[in-house]
Amino acid sequence: MTQASQFEIQGADSKLIIGDRITGKDRQILFITGFLSKRWGNKSRALAHTCQEHHWGFCCFDFRGNGDSEGAFGDYTLHDWLDDARRVVTMIADGPPLTIIGSSLGGWLAWVLGQQLPYVRQLLLLAPAFNMMGKRAQDISPTRRDAWEQTGWMPWDDDALHRDFPLSWKWVKESEALWAERMTPPRRVPTTILHGLQDTVISPTGSWDMTEHLLTQDLHYPIELILKTGDHRFSSARNLETFLALSTQSTIHA
Repeated sequence: MTQASQFEIQGADSKLIIGDRITGKDRQILFITGFLSKRWGNKSRALAHTCQEHHWGFCCFDFRGNGDSEGAFGDYTLHDWLDDARRVVTMIADGPPLTIIGSSLGGWLAWVLGQQLPYVRQLLLLAPAFNMMGKRAQDISPTRRDAWEQTGWMPWDDDALHRDFPLSWKWVKESEALWAERMTPPRRVPTTILHGLQDTVISPTGSWDMTEHLLTQDLHYPIELILKTGDHRFSSARNLETFLALSTQSTIHA
């Protein structure tokens, strides 16, 4: 983006987290990508353009071990990527009120950050992958799950996109531990969940279950679940129109 400034933040291991930021006023949006996605895709570019039109701030970044950021993928786990996102949020916390928009795994991390950090004012979660790695361990065969735990490594899947990215069993342990924390009373953060009904990667039932869970803890929790025709990428012209329309809505009050 012509008006974006690249930034570098040191991670806990001194490897650099690389991202881009557009300054603005009144509001800023942080976009957190999905698993193995890079920071500049069709959704982030569309969001950046929308933010520029409204003179809002915008930010996106690559996790360590992915995209332009430093480090090797296999050296990092869920907690590391959550820490990366937290460092980016901390960096921009002195700007305008913050909305985090997260896609897939980024949607779950956005939810966690919204619970942990008081300056996160609003969330939009696109096909959030709640307990992504714990769910993966549950869905595969017992034989493969046991081998994953015993050897400590397994690719997310055997297709060409994922087989060269071995996942430590720590991803599962950390995923389950983080998921268990949802049992604590939630901090009220206005939240919209948007999920495609034809999503076969991350089932929309997970978004429904999370919404139901929150409302059992707090009947008046400010959450809206929107289910639309669409797959996991949610990238058709109509899907992007819906996504951007929701992105421009704000429940933030000064």
